[in-house]
Amino acid sequence: MSDLQSNVYDLIVLGATGYTGKLCVEYISTSLPTNLKWALAGRSEEKLLAVLDKIGAMSTDRLQPGIEIVSLDPGDLNTLVRKTRLLINTVGPYHLYSSPVVEACAKNGTHYLDVTGESPWVLEMIEKYHELAEASHAIIIPEIGIESAPSDLLAFALVNVIRKELSVGTREVITSVHDFKGAPSGGTLATVLTIMDHYSLKQIGKSGGSWATSPIPKSKVQSSRSWLSEFLGIRSVPGLGTLTTSISAAPNTAVVQRSWGLFDGGKLYGSKFQYNEYMRVRNSVVGIATHFALVFAGLALMFPPVRWLAKKFLYAPGEGPEKEATRREYLELHAIATADQDMLSPRRAFAKLRWDGSLYHFTGICLAEAAMVLLNDEKLVQRLDGGLLTPATLGQNFIDRMKHAGLVFEVEMMPEP
Repeated sequence: MSDLQSNVYDLIVLGATGYTGKLCVEYISTSLPTNLKWALAGRSEEKLLAVLDKIGAMSTDRLQPGIEIVSLDPGDLNTLVRKTRLLINTVGPYHLYSSPVVEACAKNGTHYLDVTGESPWVLEMIEKYHELAEASHAIIIPEIGIESAPSDLLAFALVNVIRKELSVGTREVITSVHDFKGAPSGGTLATVLTIMDHYSLKQIGKSGGSWATSPIPKSKVQSSRSWLSEFLGIRSVPGLGTLTTSISAAPNTAVVQRSWGLFDGGKLYGSKFQYNEYMRVRNSVVGIATHFALVFAGLALMFPPVRWLAKKFLYAPGEGPEKEATRREYLELHAIATADQDMLSPRRAFAKLRWDGSLYHFTGICLAEAAMVLLNDEKLVQRLDGGLLTPATLGQNFIDRMKHAGLVFEVEMMPEP
């Protein structure tokens, strides 16, 4: 960590004028401690002042944030991150703009949070800056928003309840998008399209490969799915229903697999651990149709003209759904973990996560509450000590803070069969 006496701020929000950045700033200004020393950072002073005016009217009882005008030049970024203990970064697409931001934080010992879902970029950052961040004691946690914090926290909680109740590892965690309503922002849609322009298919495949982001090698575990299930993209799981391919499964799986390796070299989760994520559907016919629709859409986006055409119909980056529409959004995930027990019917645990309201607001809250964990929990910070980490490494404290902010999060052992 950089010299605390040189820190002007506790945290800085970089990209405070973007769609997600503004939601994060609004939450900080109304819900975090009134004596928090913080700042808004971005390229446009005019836009930053407009955000400042808006939140000033919402929070007259607290310290108002500072304004930091900054480009993505390495010199500017080094100066910026030295002013703060922690940086929240909402500047995306991350693979286009945010590599120098991660580098600056890793060099200067400044904690860092973002909400990317860009697995190839995250793997690139791990390979380039994990050891540098360890040396400077900078805790760098990407993907701590709607992707991929919910999945990572559910797996962590289930593994812990099985370890606590049964003193064994976990054989498998299966997560299902049980119910969902939401619309992507312009930044999210731009990311999906530009990532295929930026990375080769080989790089994209590597980042989604088995245990690619894990800090330690993982011995191969036999898949819990049959070849027919893999081909048709459907699976039936007692307690979860009929499941099919989920578009968010790949980045979320990569994060959970990294968490597996970060916790005691895989010992907490167990040597046979595997993670699978799906989406619930009404029946097998719908599931098969959904699976092949996603497969064909992915194949179509490999062609540059298709991506060019798609960009014509998207929100511009920085834009998104109207606030009134987002109030009707929600996300509910269900997950079941199976204990690693040598018996015909091993014990299982169930977890549920639900958020009602804007999913991008949820992401903004994740950033703010994760920041408070790192700013306040000195023992945790000392134990983590630095590096490219995952949402689950913030532990139960993070889950509790999110529950206090309105997240429904339930975990329990299921009855014995």
